[in-house]
Amino acid sequence: MSETGLAWADSDEMSPFETLMWRAEADPALRSTMVAFALLDTAPDWPRLVAAHDWATRMVPRFRKRVVEPPLGLGTPVWAPDPDFDLSRHVRRISLAEGDGWPGALAAAEHLATTPFDRQRPPWEALLIEGLPDGKAAYLLKLHHATTDGMGGVQLFSGLLNRHRETDPDKPQPLPPLGDGPGPWTALGRQVRHDAEALASVPTHVLRAAGSALRDPIAKARDAVAFGMSAIRVIGDPGGAASPLLATRGPDWKFVALDLPFAPLRAAAKAGGGTVNDAYVAALLGGFRRYHEALGTPAEEIRMAIPVSLRAADDQGGGNKIASLRLSGRIAEKDPAVRMRQVADDVARGRAEPAADDIGLMSPLLARLPGSAIAAVAGSITKGNDLQASNVPGIREDVFLAGARVERMYPYAPRPGCAAMITMLTHGDTCCVGANIDPAAITDRELFGRCLVEGFTEVLALGGDDAPGPTLRD
Repeated sequence: MSETGLAWADSDEMSPFETLMWRAEADPALRSTMVAFALLDTAPDWPRLVAAHDWATRMVPRFRKRVVEPPLGLGTPVWAPDPDFDLSRHVRRISLAEGDGWPGALAAAEHLATTPFDRQRPPWEALLIEGLPDGKAAYLLKLHHATTDGMGGVQLFSGLLNRHRETDPDKPQPLPPLGDGPGPWTALGRQVRHDAEALASVPTHVLRAAGSALRDPIAKARDAVAFGMSAIRVIGDPGGAASPLLATRGPDWKFVALDLPFAPLRAAAKAGGGTVNDAYVAALLGGFRRYHEALGTPAEEIRMAIPVSLRAADDQGGGNKIASLRLSGRIAEKDPAVRMRQVADDVARGRAEPAADDIGLMSPLLARLPGSAIAAVAGSITKGNDLQASNVPGIREDVFLAGARVERMYPYAPRPGCAAMITMLTHGDTCCVGANIDPAAITDRELFGRCLVEGFTEVLALGGDDAPGPTLRD
């Protein structure tokens, strides 16, 4: 951490993929809102919390920047300082009515998540919820996915949260970002320049490709065909049937939260011959099987997608560096160890596809389309998924926010038209699972939560009968 701030999301230009997420919200079902839900051991001091946000917006200048679109949407949007930035528009607090408890806090989080951003201001909001039982509080941070992916968000939290309850008097104090930043016409000019550079490089690339092809035409033709077939497999239908039970879609988001210990999950993964991620996805599939059976509609499989991080170890924070694997989730398999191996094999095949980075392949082209067209193309892919599952490594050490210790951190990722987006984040020694579900598809939230608990219970049992079980927060 330097005196001039965190090296986080320094670029003022959106990538094509980030542009897709920003403009796809022409369809409200494709809103790209992320919410981090931190459970605190006590209510933080309000003036200190406000001051902490002011400091954070100076450490991470993007939090004082809004998105500027080029004229007629003819280029990539850019980030520019908000000339009317007002912290009070972004940081609020509420107090729950007596007896509201955890359900009231989740309801507040759902309302925050489904309220559209003011697109003329920096796309983030923070909400402190006081009045939870036992003197606890909740802190919600709402970000647009165009700002960063889940890994980038964890890097952000790690850099901004304290390691002690007390204020650090020696922390750096950078100045707010100065100047107006790029405007609409600058954004358009950049796009024209990028296109001109790309066009100028075409002859060189063509000659280089032609020379390579002439040296070994059969191999190059074979590679081209293999890549094309891979792209069809990755971007096209993943195979299998979508669940009829989960076929209906609606605009609402409902949240479920559960905890489970990390060490037993790791032991279960080792016993089953897989990774923690394999065990996690296998547990989710077990929960989906139980939910289908409980409602009298057993199914063989569901359609699912798994985001895969493309970040290198030395990548700076911020931005979006992910690909997506579209798989058939075989929920009929009742043996959790077998299910874990199936997940491992399917993910390995997906990662090995030459065209595995389907988002990276399509984004530069799709980003040139109008928002309504982007929404139609993206929705045709993501709305067919019954489940999207993500696993994000979290912060393993104790961290504090304005004097309050963060006990849990529940991640609620965007649900781009699918029936459920479920994310696991490891906080300390606990896996915090946040499920963002569509109540039109998953009509019994309480039952679904219990089924997830049972799915994790059977996977944890692989590591030993004495393993502590998962806990549903209700």
